[in-house]
Formats: sequence, C-alpha cells, structure tokens
Amino acid sequence: MHFHVADAYLDTGSVLHRLDSRVKVVITVLLILLIGLTPMGAFGAYVGFFALMMIGAVLARVDPWLVVRRSMVALPFAAAAVTLVFTVPGRTLATLPVAGLSISEAGLIRFVSILFKSMISVQAAVLLMLTTHFTDMLWALGALRVPRVLVAIISFMYRYIFVLVDEAMRLSRARDSRSAVLAGQPERGQSVLFRARTTGRMIGNLFLRSLERSERVYQAMLSRGYRGELRQLSPPSLSGQDVLVGLIAVGVGMALTGISLLLR
Repeated sequence: MHFHVADAYLDTGSVLHRLDSRVKVVITVLLILLIGLTPMGAFGAYVGFFALMMIGAVLARVDPWLVVRRSMVALPFAAAAVTLVFTVPGRTLATLPVAGLSISEAGLIRFVSILFKSMISVQAAVLLMLTTHFTDMLWALGALRVPRVLVAIISFMYRYIFVLVDEAMRLSRARDSRSAVLAGQPERGQSVLFRARTTGRMIGNLFLRSLERSERVYQAMLSRGYRGELRQLSPPSLSGQDVLVGLIAVGVGMALTGISLLLR
C-alpha cells in the first residue's frame, strides 16, 4: 500500500494533535464560514485570519510555509473570478489597449478579496489534515451527526483509493514488462494512436479489476461484522481544555469578522 499518495497527516505530538478531533472539525468549519462572511476588501481581517493560521501551524510544529504552499491549490479556482476585474462597475484604474477592457477598482478589490479568502480557507483545511488522522476525522463526523451514508462514502473513497493506485501500478508494471526493446533495435508501435489504444485498454482493465476487487472487499467486510458505520473501541472524551481552545479560536474569528462588518 502506498499510503503517502493521499495521507497528509504529520504526527508531531503537538497540542493541536492532541486536541479532540470533533473540536478541530467544528473549529475548521466555523472559521471557514467566518472567513466567507467577512466583507470584501476587509484586508485587515484577512491578515488577522492569516496570522491565526500561522499561529496554528506553529502550535502544530509544522512548517508554516508548508501550509502556505499547500493552500496555493486554491489559486487556479480563485483565478476563475478574474472576470470581476473587468465587469464590476467602479473607478477605472487602467485600460487594456488591445482588448479595450477597463480594470475597475471595485472589481480588483473583489477579486483580490476572493483570492485571499480562498487561500486562507484552504489553509484552515490543511491544518486540519496535518493535525488529524483521517480515521479520526471520520469518527468525528459521525459523532457530529453527519449522515452515515456520507461518512461511509468518504471512508471508502479514502481507504480504497490506495487499492486503486496499487492496481494501476500493477497494470503499468505489466505493460512495461511486455514492452521491452532490445539494445540497438528501434522502438516500434509508439504512435499516438497506439498509445491511446493501449491507455484505453488499461483503463477498461482497471475498471473491471477494481469492480471485482470491490466485491471481494465488501464481502470480506460483511464477514467481519461491518454494518454500515465506523466503530471505535475507546472513543475519546471531550475535556474542558478542548472546549477552551475551540472557544478561543472561534472567538478570535468572530471578533475579526464582527469588527470588519462594523467598520464596513
């Protein structure tokens, strides 16, 4: 199993790692909600939320630059809002000579705000992933009364994506072992059409093997007592320290959002 493919958990034994997983999930969801409610152009609040994420990274004993770097995954999606720069009415800052489009001040502020809010929200999710094991997150979702079907789907997606990756790697090794070329001999059958046909056959084979493997795995799970939910032998108890940390984090976020709304 190649668990490094999707598991981002880093066990540093920090305070955030020992925090109850239910509290961390609630903190993350509420902070993302508060970031979304922050008005456009409230850059002081954005700086405050960013500082809160960096403090979390320091408390978690992880590299803050790692959190920032992984949050850049939001850039391509946030860049889809670049049209706001040209469509939102407001004071014109510049005009593109080729296309004749005008860059408005209000549109630029809105676009930059969306960019910052997206990245900071992803940073909150990254901190959750770095400090909470995925199985603990699934248990926390179940404890927070998230629908069992949704939790089960997420659980299967996480657990068996590694099985799917292993099946794909076996197919790739089998293809490479049957595509050897003697030294000094020219390669044949390497046209685009040949590669496309080979890739299509591998995808179909992967689908069939995955379907058969899923049936065997599901029957094995049923024979071991699976009844549609995750069970934990010794679920952790919620302590006063966990609640206090959660109240402080959410309180700081509410203060930032509230001040930005009052100063709007």
